[in-house]
Amino acid sequence: MCTGTTDSLLDLSGKVAIVTGGSSGIGYGTAELLALKGAVSVILDIDEDNGRAAVESISKMGGKAEFIRCNVTSEADCRAAVEKIEEHHGRIDVLFNNAGVIRRKTVESLEENEWDMVIDVTLKGAFLLSKYTVPVMAKNGGGSIVNTGSGWGLKGGNKAVSYCAAKGGIVNMTRAMAIDHGPQGIRVNSVSPGDIDTPLLHDEAKQLGEDDAAFMEEAADRPLNRVGIPRDVANAVLFFASPMSAWVTGTNLTVDGGGLA
Repeated sequence: MCTGTTDSLLDLSGKVAIVTGGSSGIGYGTAELLALKGAVSVILDIDEDNGRAAVESISKMGGKAEFIRCNVTSEADCRAAVEKIEEHHGRIDVLFNNAGVIRRKTVESLEENEWDMVIDVTLKGAFLLSKYTVPVMAKNGGGSIVNTGSGWGLKGGNKAVSYCAAKGGIVNMTRAMAIDHGPQGIRVNSVSPGDIDTPLLHDEAKQLGEDDAAFMEEAADRPLNRVGIPRDVANAVLFFASPMSAWVTGTNLTVDGGGLA
């Protein structure tokens, strides 16, 4: 049973957390928060410039962060990254499978290589990092895996067929992993954001050929009357990563300002 103050239940001191897609957006916001709560945030991304800038920014705030260049669609990269982290730190306590991309197209207009890219970055990437992280967590008595789903992993969305497929897969993959790895002390949950003010969301407007300001105004049309920010999702990830959720696994938390209500 976990007891203690709120601060102690959210304390990640001595923990090591992997954050994929951590150079910007939700990934960066989460890497920052986990580091400020005491973890070492290891950012995995293909964007070296922004990844190293993220580490520098977190360090200036007093947090601990590291960057490893990793293409999450590459088994060799994922295996090497996990091996490097284990060699350096001896443990991995949190894995936030967050890397993802979106292509706003219907099944008719989507190219095969675009389908493959969205599925591979989002779904295959979560599989590969989990594949190599789970044994490390199990050796150390357990850990927490958090996967980034989406509101569109729970319902359909227009001109986003590959994204909806990938995120729907993430949500159900989470449940399956929770069943498999609970006996190893590993909890697996997902967060499903609504529209979050990130470079990815602004890129959607560009892909659709829509005015950015009008697109963002439409995205804010939900009960809480605003677009989300990365910290909104990071707070949910912190809950799942921390002892506060010690008896929570196989669940999905929607973080969307009421968009699916």
